[in-house]
Amino acid sequence: MPADPPRSVTTNIPQRLDRLPWSRWHWRVVGALGVTWLLDGLEVSVVAALGPMLTHPDALHLTQSEVGLTASAYLVGSVFGALLFSYLTDRQGRKKWFMITLALYLTATVLTAFSWDLISFMLFRFLTGAGIGGEYAAINSAIDELIPARSRGHTDLAINGTWWLGSAAGALLTLWLLNPTIFPESIGWRLCFLFGAVLGGAIIIVRRVIPESPRWLMTHGHVRDAEAIVSQIEQQVSQEQGLALAESAGHITVHPRPHATIMTVARELFQSYPRRTVLGIGLMVTQSFMYNAVSFTYPLLLTTYYAVATSEVGMYLVPLALGNFLGPLLLGRFFDTIGRKPMITLTYGIAGILLMLTGYLFWVGSLTLATQMLLWSLMFFFASAGASAAYLTVSEIFPMEIRAMAIAFFFVVAQGAGVVAPWLYGLLIETSATSVFYGYLVGGGMMLVGAAIELCFGINAEGRSLEQLATPLSARSAPEGPAQST
Repeated sequence: MPADPPRSVTTNIPQRLDRLPWSRWHWRVVGALGVTWLLDGLEVSVVAALGPMLTHPDALHLTQSEVGLTASAYLVGSVFGALLFSYLTDRQGRKKWFMITLALYLTATVLTAFSWDLISFMLFRFLTGAGIGGEYAAINSAIDELIPARSRGHTDLAINGTWWLGSAAGALLTLWLLNPTIFPESIGWRLCFLFGAVLGGAIIIVRRVIPESPRWLMTHGHVRDAEAIVSQIEQQVSQEQGLALAESAGHITVHPRPHATIMTVARELFQSYPRRTVLGIGLMVTQSFMYNAVSFTYPLLLTTYYAVATSEVGMYLVPLALGNFLGPLLLGRFFDTIGRKPMITLTYGIAGILLMLTGYLFWVGSLTLATQMLLWSLMFFFASAGASAAYLTVSEIFPMEIRAMAIAFFFVVAQGAGVVAPWLYGLLIETSATSVFYGYLVGGGMMLVGAAIELCFGINAEGRSLEQLATPLSARSAPEGPAQST
C-alpha cells in the first residue's frame, strides 16, 4: 500500500481505539487471534502426554531423556521463529505475518505426524515451534494494539490462560487416541498431531477478517489507511451497541521515519529503558524455567512415581490445566484494578512457595496422587496468572515500532533460559525423588526472584494507553514542515 506524503501528521487514532466500548467486534479479535495460545497448549499437552508412548518399540522407541530432547527442539524452534518473524512483523505489519506463521505451524504439525525417527521428529517439532514463536510476537502486538487500554490487562491474561484450555483438550484427546485398545501404538500418536492441524486450519478462515493494526499503520506512514480501518471499526461497534460513540480526547503527532533495525531495538532496550529491560528479563526467565521444567516432564513423574498407566496420563493433566486456566481468568481483573505491580509480585511469590512446599512433601513421601494433583493445581493457579502478566508486561512497555521485536527478545531470553529444563528434569526424574526435590527448589526459588524483581522494577501500566507507557519512535520529534491533522 502506498504511504502518505512524508510530513508530520496529527491524529487521534489511538484515542479513538481506546475509547471504544467492549463489543462483539472485540470478541472476534480475541477469538481469531487468541487461538494461538490454545494451539500451543494443545501441542505441548499432546507431546507431554504421548512422551511415554514414544518410548514404546511400536512407536519411535525413544528413551526418556530423548523425549525431553524433542521438547527442547520445539523450544529452540520457537526461539528461532520469534527472532525471524518479529523483525518481519515490525517491518511489514501484523496481519501478514500472523497469517504466515499460522500456516507454518499447520504444515509442520502435519509433517510431525509422519515422523519416522528421532531426527525427523525433532526437525518437525523445531519447525512447529518456529511457527508458534512467530505467532507470539505477531499476536501479542496485534491484540495489545486493538484492545482498549482499560481492558488490556484482564483481556491479555484471559487470552494467555486459554493455553491451558488447549492443554486440557489435548489431554482429553490423548485419552482416546493413545488408548491401545482403540488405536495401535504406532498410529494413535500420529493422529494427535493431525487433529491439531485440522483445528488450526479452521482458524485461518476466521483470521482473514481481522484488520491490520491501525496503530502500526499510523506509525509507518499509512495514516489514511489507519483512519479508514478505525472508521470501519467504529461503525461496526456503534451498530452492535445501538448507540452513538463518545468523542475521543487527545491526539498524537507522528512523522515518517526509517524502519526500526536490530540496533534500534538494542538502543531502546538498553539505553532508553534499561530498568524495564531488567524487569522483562527477570519475569520471563524465572517463569519460563519453572514452566518448561515442570510442564514437559509432569507425565514422566506420574508414570515413574505414581504408576499411572501411559494411556491414562491425559486424564491427570486435566485438573492441572484447569488450575492454570482459572488463575488468569479469575485473578485477571485485579491486574487492572489493584494494579500490575502488587498482583505480579503476589502471584509469583505464592507460586514459588507452593512449588517448594510441594517438592518437599513429595520428597518425604507425604503426598498421595490426589494431594499431589491438588497442590499442583493450586500452585499453577497463581503461577499462570503471574506468567501471563509477564507476557503482558513485555508487550506493553516498549515503543510501537519495536513492539514485536521487543516481545521476541524477551521470549528468546526466556526460552533460552528454559530450553535445557525439560531434558534436565527428565534426567532428575530418572535419578531419584531427592533429585526431583532439588530441582523444584530451584524452580520455586527462581519464582521468588521474579517476585523481588517485579517489586523493585514493576511498572504501573493499568489503565494507561500504549502511547502513554512508551512514546512511539515516530512521535518523539517531527521533521520541519507543516503538520497535517486527521
